[in-house]
Amino acid sequence: MRTRLGGAVRAALLPLVGALLAGCSTLPQTPLDPKGPVAQTQTGLLLYTLYVAVGIGVGVTAALLYVVFRFRARPGQVGVPLQIRGNHTLEIIWTIIPILILISVAFPTVEAAISTSAPPSGALTVRATGYRWWFAFEYPELGIVTANELRIPAGRPVRLEITSNDVIHSFWVPKLAGKTDMIPGRINVTWMQADEPDVYLGQCAEFCGDSHANMRFRVVAMSQADFDAWVTHRQAMKQGPGQLAEAAAAGKALFESPAPGGNCLSCHTVDGTPAQGKVGPNLTDVGQRSTIAAGILENDYESLKAWVKNPTDFKPGTTMPSHARLSEKDLDAIVQYLQSLK
Repeated sequence: MRTRLGGAVRAALLPLVGALLAGCSTLPQTPLDPKGPVAQTQTGLLLYTLYVAVGIGVGVTAALLYVVFRFRARPGQVGVPLQIRGNHTLEIIWTIIPILILISVAFPTVEAAISTSAPPSGALTVRATGYRWWFAFEYPELGIVTANELRIPAGRPVRLEITSNDVIHSFWVPKLAGKTDMIPGRINVTWMQADEPDVYLGQCAEFCGDSHANMRFRVVAMSQADFDAWVTHRQAMKQGPGQLAEAAAAGKALFESPAPGGNCLSCHTVDGTPAQGKVGPNLTDVGQRSTIAAGILENDYESLKAWVKNPTDFKPGTTMPSHARLSEKDLDAIVQYLQSLK
């Protein structure tokens, strides 16, 4: 009775598991909703191995239930049942079956690994570097460096040169490509492509310290025309900010001041200005980003001010110092300057 009940429960759970897997495809970070050729190949392999594993589970369970019921002890039965030890036919069968299963999984795995190992010709090169706890993106062919928002043209492959500045991180955009380790002193090469313009969420997938869960980024896939326009605008920003409003100009002076409370230029770069620090994110275009603090806060006035004032309130372990000693007027000036960088 108990065995029959257990089997009924398992049978009832199978549709539920299927429904849960289907629901996963609606999540913002899921590999079950691929939006590019690399992700499609990897998702196909994932589902294939999942179906094989489910088939093995169903087959083993069915065989177990058959044995349990077919060879159960019956009333009046005595002695030891007939043993099949030394049955060479059975031994050969259950040796061959696992070999065939491994072969059936190995071929598509090797094929997927080869097909996604190198980007097609004409790929855009981007160097992605992991820091605790944010991402730097450099376009060596375009002379652009930005942070936490990777802008790419839709429909064009992107060659990623991935490394880390400190500890091991992992680069992961579930809808575009699988995980790639970011290892200090080593460059791992992978690629991805977004088929359609959209915003795709990414995350560090390797535990790297206090704010590992707060180490996020976005891939902004744009039409080729929009991407070209962004590149032209971003390259023009190398000449430095244009005419600033009075409050923003005061914020720029504070940003570049070596005095305590300012001194932001020792960590951050703003193209075309004396600020050329390499410790923190490049802020040249921070005003046009949709998020700040590596994707955990919306890029609005109040959030930016709260972040500048005391970043540890949002990201434990961050190396960015508090600026709580600044007056409200000075904080407002710095925020207005940062928002003007777009």
